[in-house]
Amino acid sequence: MTGFLGEYEATLDAKGRFLLPAGFKRQIAESAGNQFVLNRGFEKCLTLYPMNEWQPIQEKIGKLNDFDPKVREFRRYFLNGATILELDSAGRLNIPKNLMAHAGLDKDIVLTAANNKIEIWDKQKYQEFFDNFSPDAFSSLAQQVMAGGGEGPNLGL
Repeated sequence: MTGFLGEYEATLDAKGRFLLPAGFKRQIAESAGNQFVLNRGFEKCLTLYPMNEWQPIQEKIGKLNDFDPKVREFRRYFLNGATILELDSAGRLNIPKNLMAHAGLDKDIVLTAANNKIEIWDKQKYQEFFDNFSPDAFSSLAQQVMAGGGEGPNLGL
């Protein structure tokens, strides 16, 4: 798989569970199994990695120089809250309360493709993000990021 595609709405139940959309289920490699890692996103969202996508990231982080204070700071922040989740028999994932609070998730959520991972947003915050981003600003951002045939900033993780 080269990356996820799609955007889906879902609803959290009273226990913080949601049904993983079938559109994403079909895109998950069999090697991932039913396990995922849920982590804080860079913005006020959560990031859901299939286990096969998380493992190379974990290995890369494990090889970083622990004597570098920036590495330790990054490791603490990035791994803070990372939690292994498994699909239940009904195809649901359960978001821990601390991660729900981080992303401000209440009931209505949006799951959106983000290359090798899925971002989970509060529906209202997700809509506000796009409402506050003009087509001109998006065009400028695209030029900055995509100019040079991929020689621009490395935006993946």
